Amino acid sequence: MVLGEEARLCKNHPKFIRHSGDGAKLISANDSSGYTFRGRFTDDTGQQACGVGYEVTQKAHNALRWLIQRQAYRNDDQVIVSWAVAGTPIPDPFGNSMTLMLAGGATEEQPIAPELSLDSDVGQSFAKRLSLVMAGYRNKLGPTDDIVVMGLDSATPGRMAITYYRELTGSEFLERVETWHKAQAWPQNFGKELKFVGAPAPRDIAEAAFGRRLDDKLKKSTVERLLPCIVDGQRLPRDLVESTVRRASNRAGLDHWEWEKTLGIACALFKGAFKNKEYQMSLETDRTSRDYLYGRLLAIAEHIESRALYVAGEKRDTTAAKLMQRFADRPASTWRTIELALTPSKSRLRAKRPGSLYDMEKLHDEVISSFQGEDFLDDSKLSGEFLLGYHCQRQILNPPKTDKTAPTEDPIAE
Repeated sequence: MVLGEEARLCKNHPKFIRHSGDGAKLISANDSSGYTFRGRFTDDTGQQACGVGYEVTQKAHNALRWLIQRQAYRNDDQVIVSWAVAGTPIPDPFGNSMTLMLAGGATEEQPIAPELSLDSDVGQSFAKRLSLVMAGYRNKLGPTDDIVVMGLDSATPGRMAITYYRELTGSEFLERVETWHKAQAWPQNFGKELKFVGAPAPRDIAEAAFGRRLDDKLKKSTVERLLPCIVDGQRLPRDLVESTVRRASNRAGLDHWEWEKTLGIACALFKGAFKNKEYQMSLETDRTSRDYLYGRLLAIAEHIESRALYVAGEKRDTTAAKLMQRFADRPASTWRTIELALTPSKSRLRAKRPGSLYDMEKLHDEVISSFQGEDFLDDSKLSGEFLLGYHCQRQILNPPKTDKTAPTEDPIAE
């Protein structure tokens, strides 16, 4: 049936496809006593159900086994593998942007420039690096070369199924991978050892949406839902975006490092879900939407209290951090509580750091005056856009330290 030639048929097809203990088969016809063939074929041997030759099935299964061991994404029994039919290296669609950069898609003529600065314009710098990487892959991969993306999973120990299958040309595949990383690009903070600008991996998105302790079944289904978004260019599931935004807003319920990671992923997903609004990765002082401005206000309030706590030598959560979830649900009424709680902090800074307090009050007044109409008094729930404003304003007030820069006068205690 594969080659259209007469050959010796294979009755028992190979197993151990995903790992050495895998007993599930892709092709299996061994039910001679049940209802598998009844009413469909004239005998019960299974030879009429599938006619695959011995040589063909050995070549196909061994090639698939080699690809899975070499370059597949694994999650328990779920396996998703992509490859070029010609054997050319291709980018991993399930890695984050840092993995894509380190994989090295650049050629000698177009190296990845390490001196590209991410300080002035983060978005433009990231787009340049990504374009250089993808240009390297395009030099090796022809626009008409065939790319295959296939997902495998098993519901029972003996039966395996192809849950996802796409055949694309090289140009289509590279374009969609590049679009995914550009759309979801945002400064990510995965801890002290891993900070980068780009899109998170599907595994990290699942953990950000449902927590680190999510079961394998939920992680599988989430990755399967994200697969068409990467390979087919479909829109992100709205419930997934809202779940991530909700967990990022619930700051009190997460450890600091987990919240930092969830915040970056939530901003990336919201930015990618609303491409038409063209959000930037740097602070947009000319954006006057209500949600964005409220996010900036929250970052300013947190910065004022954090600096006052540092001056006093205290280590505790700020009022803005404690009330972040409530602020997301009722911003106008909660902001009154946060602003009143800033009075002791302002008095302390007025005595110890008057210049810093003056700058913060000036910035606070500028943001307040940017609200249009009755937006400031609107107490309806905020969208995930407030996280973008909060994160960008926070990056400006607390720029990340580098080895070349001297430490600031008042480092903000985490």
